[in-house]
Formats: sequence, structure tokens, C-alpha cells
Amino acid sequence: MSMILPRLLTLKTAVPPHVLMQAEVRERIPKLFVGRRDIERMLPVFDNAGIRKRHSCVPLEWYAEAHGWIERTELYVENAVSLLEDVTRQCLDSTGFSERDLDAIVVASTTGIATPSLDALVVERMQLRRDIQRLPIFGLGCAGGVIGLTRAAALAQAAPRSRVLFLVVELCGLTFRLHDMSKSNVVAAALFGDGAAGAILSCEGDGPSMGPAGEHTWPASLDIMGWEVMEDGLKARFSRDIPTLVREQFQDVLQHYLCRHKLTVGTFDAFACHPGGAKVLDALEETLGLPPGGLEDSRAILSEYGNMSAATALFVLERMQNRWDRVLMSALGPGFTAGFLAFDGR
Repeated sequence: MSMILPRLLTLKTAVPPHVLMQAEVRERIPKLFVGRRDIERMLPVFDNAGIRKRHSCVPLEWYAEAHGWIERTELYVENAVSLLEDVTRQCLDSTGFSERDLDAIVVASTTGIATPSLDALVVERMQLRRDIQRLPIFGLGCAGGVIGLTRAAALAQAAPRSRVLFLVVELCGLTFRLHDMSKSNVVAAALFGDGAAGAILSCEGDGPSMGPAGEHTWPASLDIMGWEVMEDGLKARFSRDIPTLVREQFQDVLQHYLCRHKLTVGTFDAFACHPGGAKVLDALEETLGLPPGGLEDSRAILSEYGNMSAATALFVLERMQNRWDRVLMSALGPGFTAGFLAFDGR
């Protein structure tokens, strides 16, 4: 008896209103990092990031002032819930469903803290059903879009007639800390953008089928990526060795996932890879046997939106919709963990 697979019925994205042009950000960086003597030598980070513009829930002037936890949290909750309502309404409009048709809600986010969690806030804002199942996910970072989607798919598969709403929002810009002169803060200022995505999954309906999924967490890798909790906010932590790790170790992890499910790289028409940065994409293209620039959709999303952490891979997948039959989605996040999810639109 064949297994009933969940399907991706719809996928939508949203961004906040403020646009940050990379050239303008680069111009302001020496004033923001006036306490760092070598800041001029670090400006090529902005030129080589492969980013043209990004979106932010706050204007560029906000970054020129110091901010504490209370203000950051208020901005996070206010803007996150608004963006999640936006993508939810887009998903409902595109499917013809109403708020009453949703049986479960899964929300992934790692760039702020909310208790009650964002899923509860969306339930109240949109008056979703009172018996809706809730699953908030925190801590997956950049891998949250892929791994969170697999958790939502598992819920949909467990109750084949249900409709599961999956949401992800990341407001990475709110983590910028003015007085942090660390290299990681400079790099984050060159990469991070804000965005949200939403999807509805069900075993009933039309859309690409989802699965199989896979994950791998490397040993002794906790310090590769994550947040450090500081007095005035979250400090980005990511290792400069991530591209090297991808080149040296990602291939074995990918092959283990593929072999386990009797797949090969050639099974897929395209790859929806989270664009963590230009160098990571270079390494992924080498690993996947693609020519330089072969991850065209990932590079296009990076250029227009920057690295929106967990939301970014879903932006890539949305851009690829209706153009490919079999797609492999992947992302890397804190843990240090790789996540995989296959789609079949045939």
C-alpha cells in the first residue's frame, strides 16, 4: 500500500516596507563602526556579498542609535505578527480556504522572543479556530524554513484530512547592535534582511508532494552558528569556516540522505538551497556538481532580499514554483545541522 504524502497547496511570501540598498548601507558603515580602526578594510564584505538590496521592518536611521531588549522585542512582536497575518491571508486567498479550514499552525522564528508565542498571537489576531493545534519552533535559525516545513508536513501526514498552516518570519535586522565592534556584527550588517513566508499543507488537494526529508547534526559543532545573548540584544555567531565545511563534509551528508531514500543528485531538476552567503553558494555549487552561478534562484533571492535566515529558502522555493518537476530543498543552521526536503511536482 503506497504512503499518502502531504502536498504543498500554496506558498506565499512577504517583506516589511523599508528597503535598504546595499550601496547606501555600505556608505554609512564607517560612521556606525567608528570605533573599529580597520573598518575600511572590511568594506569589501558589502561589495562581495552578492546583495543589491534588502528589506527591513525599521528605517535605515534606526541602526544609527542604540536599542535595548524591550524596544527590540516590541518591534519584533509587532512586525512579526503583521507579516504572518499578511502571508496567511495570501495563502487563504490563493486556496479559497477560510480561517475555519485550518487545523494546525506551525511557526518557526529565531530572531526574537515572544511568550505567548507567535502562533498564539496569530490565532488571536485572525480569530482562527479555538481547537487549532499549535507548534512554535525556536532555535533552528537558517535551517528553520526547511526543517520547520518537514515538521508541518509530518503533522499533515499524521492526519491526512487536515490542513496545516506553516509560517516562518525572521527580523534579522533587529539584532544589529550599534556598539558591537566584532567582525561578526559587521558581516551580519552586510548580509541580513527581514522577511516572512507561509504555506498550507495537506494530503488532500493539488500541489507538489513533499518528502522524503532528512537531517544531519555534526558532532562538536555547537559554536559554528547561533546567538550569544547580550545585555542589549542577540549577537550573531557564525564561523568563517562554514564554506570549507560545506566543501569537505556536505557531500557525505548529502549522499547518506540520498542513498537512504534511493535517490541521486540526478533525480532532481533543480535545487532550492538556502543562500546563507555568496561563498556558501560557491561551495554548494561545487558539491552539487553545478557550474559557477548554477544556483541561479538562490543567488537571485540573495541579491534582492539578503539572508533572511529561515525564511530565505522558502523565498527561493516560491521563485522556482511551476518551473521544475523535482526539487531538493536544503539549508544549514545552528546545531550545526543540515536539513533536506524533496518535492515532486509531476
